[in-house]
Amino acid sequence: MSAEPTTQATDGPPGGPGFTWVCKVGDLALSAVAQAEIDGVIVAMVRDRDGGIHALNDRCTHGDVSLSEGDVDGCTLECWLHGSRFDIRTGHPSGPPATTPVAVYPVKIDGDDVFVNVGA
Repeated sequence: MSAEPTTQATDGPPGGPGFTWVCKVGDLALSAVAQAEIDGVIVAMVRDRDGGIHALNDRCTHGDVSLSEGDVDGCTLECWLHGSRFDIRTGHPSGPPATTPVAVYPVKIDGDDVFVNVGA
């Protein structure tokens, strides 16, 4: 699936200190990725096949391209350019060509609202 339209995040106190409201849970399709801008940081928002939501830095550490244009396969997000795969839970690459992890950010769910902390 292609990336969903970019979501401009806004502050939302229910997520707690440092957390910013990003979207509704239902805005993220299962086994798909969407892009959001949170406090000036571009983030790949991933909803895994079990419904878990993950937030990773959107820039591939190998090719400096948008990961939100890639594909979700199980617990990995594949970069569309060179095929690097990153674990959506840890940010670690599963093998070359990427060798450096991408940042992962804490996610909180409050009802149907998704909050992310890019400063953690």
